[in-house]
Amino acid sequence: MASRQVLIVAFPEAELLDIACPSDVFDAANRLRAKPAYEIRLAGLDGRPIRCQSGLSLAPQVRLDQVTGPVDTLLVAGGFGHLAAAEDGRMIAQIRRLAGVSRRIASVCTGATVLAAAGVLTGRRCTTHWMDATRLAGQHPEIDVDPAPLYVRDGNVYTSAGVTSGLDLALALVEADHGPSMARQIARYLVTYLQRPGNQAQVSMFLSAPPPDHGLVGDLTGYIASSLDADLGAPALAARAGLSTRQLTRLFDTHLGTTPARHVRRVRTEAAAQLLTTTDLPLAAVARRCGFGSTESLRQAFLDHYDTPPSAYRRTHRRKLLA
Repeated sequence: MASRQVLIVAFPEAELLDIACPSDVFDAANRLRAKPAYEIRLAGLDGRPIRCQSGLSLAPQVRLDQVTGPVDTLLVAGGFGHLAAAEDGRMIAQIRRLAGVSRRIASVCTGATVLAAAGVLTGRRCTTHWMDATRLAGQHPEIDVDPAPLYVRDGNVYTSAGVTSGLDLALALVEADHGPSMARQIARYLVTYLQRPGNQAQVSMFLSAPPPDHGLVGDLTGYIASSLDADLGAPALAARAGLSTRQLTRLFDTHLGTTPARHVRRVRTEAAAQLLTTTDLPLAAVARRCGFGSTESLRQAFLDHYDTPPSAYRRTHRRKLLA
């Protein structure tokens, strides 16, 4: 194989980072002399400049109908224009055609909408930006939409979550092609974290939006995040807020979509993950600092949240950080 043909498909109002993150990863692989190298091309429907949602314009190298294949990696970007792209019969026909001559197919963010419209995701598990997952699942019941992971592989189809998760996906693709050593070198070159696992949650306590327009819930979640080793049981939180436990539970369900206990457990688990990857504290100390009653409680929380025990999580992530 002379080169690996990477075709990145964009449309008006595409997200620039959905294009830039994967293309820079593949370009970095070329700079590190990947063999075979990647030949990266940006494709548009009609070949005219593509105005991204940021207002910047990109000039595609090729029209979709000019690509005959074979294609190594067909990657569809996301962005505000994804719904219009999915409703464009010419775009969908070309994506469907190209999917048939591609070794693997991928999407970043809401690019999954376009793949779904082309029938590429039918019967498959996929992910997309967490803000669009409910709409995608409702519009396409034939697809198993999982809003949690950073990226999902189902056969030769890869889908990733919002925006910068396209970088995680591209690193995974390069690792599959050229091995973990090259992926590590690229991550170091790009000064990025190698390599967030695909099953890592899209939205952590450090990224979640504040509760919508409810000061009391906002105060409580802030208190929880800053007081992990305190008594954060529902009765204690209710007493702090001057509510009954029933009122507290109703507020959390309305504004956070979960129970107080589940919210507290998630925040404690994500805080523990941060400590495990950034400190040398023993598991018992991490458990104590984050409010878990024992290392076994910490272990069970990690199995539920990350599908891996805390010791394995630390080994994997510390090794990648130090590589």
